[in-house]
Amino acid sequence: MVAARMNTLVMVMAGGKGSRLSPLTCHRSKPAVPFGGRYRIIDFVLTNFLNSGYRQIYVLTQYMASSLIKHLNRNWHISGFGQFIEVVPAQKRIGEFWYRGTADSVFQNLNLIRDSGADTVAIFGGDHIYKCAVDQMEAEHHANNADLTVAAFPVPQHEAHQFGVIDVDGDGRVVGFLEKPADPPSIPGRPGWTLVSMGNYFFRANALMEVLQSESLRSDSKMDFGGDIVPRLVSTGARVFTYDFGKNTIPGEPEHAEPYWRDVGTLDSYFQANMDLRSRLPALNVYNRDWRIRTAQRDYPPARFVRSHESAGGVDIHDSLVCEGSIVASARLTDTLLGYDSYVHAGCEVEDSVILSGCDVGANSRLRRVLFDKNCKIDRNTVMGCDAEADRKRFPFVTASGIIVLPTGTHVPSEGPIQLAHDIAELLRKDPDTKDVMEEFADRYTISDVRRHSYISSGPRYQRYAGVFDEEHEETPGE
Repeated sequence: MVAARMNTLVMVMAGGKGSRLSPLTCHRSKPAVPFGGRYRIIDFVLTNFLNSGYRQIYVLTQYMASSLIKHLNRNWHISGFGQFIEVVPAQKRIGEFWYRGTADSVFQNLNLIRDSGADTVAIFGGDHIYKCAVDQMEAEHHANNADLTVAAFPVPQHEAHQFGVIDVDGDGRVVGFLEKPADPPSIPGRPGWTLVSMGNYFFRANALMEVLQSESLRSDSKMDFGGDIVPRLVSTGARVFTYDFGKNTIPGEPEHAEPYWRDVGTLDSYFQANMDLRSRLPALNVYNRDWRIRTAQRDYPPARFVRSHESAGGVDIHDSLVCEGSIVASARLTDTLLGYDSYVHAGCEVEDSVILSGCDVGANSRLRRVLFDKNCKIDRNTVMGCDAEADRKRFPFVTASGIIVLPTGTHVPSEGPIQLAHDIAELLRKDPDTKDVMEEFADRYTISDVRRHSYISSGPRYQRYAGVFDEEHEETPGE
């Protein structure tokens, strides 16, 4: 059992919208987005802290926080004197405005740091997928007697222009911070590689409070950690160091396992990170019993693979993950992640796809490179992902790489306009990130009546089935 670290306060920034993940984020914040079939993105950072022994954790929320708060209140409880995971909504404590930047979310809650009496503050983002033994980073922070330690991830130098880049000297001390530079500097002694910021920090509490107070007085500051706070500390001669995430070791992992970190900031990167889990040798190991990924514990039965009736063919599954409570009947899954409480009917062929919970895929459908949010229903004989031109005409949300994305609660008939859940359609029409697409497709979708909400599952709980499926309720392949 890891000893609790009571002198360090943790603040998880979980208020971000995740605009590039629309339409998945039209009704929830990015940290609340489901991941891996049974998790939420927020589960990974909280797991890292709990597994590393931290027991005083504030989660700072703002945008579309209802789903996130519900998940945290129902599933993330720790007990004991002085131990907590507590949600802190945006409160406008210092003026009539919401959080203006990542650093402002902490600045507006400085009272929590003062009241805690902590000498060290960990400030981590809540929207990345990774595993990290956080105590190893804090140990290096104290060994360097640092005012600030920034978690950094080594990437090939030619890719670093996409990130906030950290320039360090030979001792790992930060000498510059560059936002998406055209010519990023290499790591001393490691040509061809560059350190990029992961947006995770350890601060000496006094240094943090001082720099936030000072920065808040600057009219030109955006109150952002990467853009303002880190460069300011570096320029004033504070002791700012990096922690190379590449050397972090997770208990229970193979000796030469490489650390895993994904930003999942776009639909394509989110899709790929999900697909990483179902690969033959997954880079992100969720089966490590010494580092369990904590999440909701649901009372669903085991996943079920069954012939639709006695004369039907069996289930054919390759390199896929199927979560609890789901049923696959006489269908084929290849390179697919199927969330909990979902149903894939007879004769279906699903390939290279991510399907979240509560979805129902009708008989004889063919799906390729699709990403379904929760509670989608696909009618029988539907084809998706096999004709790129037709797909872009029919579906509002298709990524540049051709992934078809369905908002939660969408109903797709075999032909004709798709039907959006009325509550989600209203949000999509108003969301700045989706309203233009919705206007373009205004005559190419319908809207459900008020009785059909996006949160109603289309999965097994609404299916009529028993120990053996009969022909009346389950179609056989080819019918």
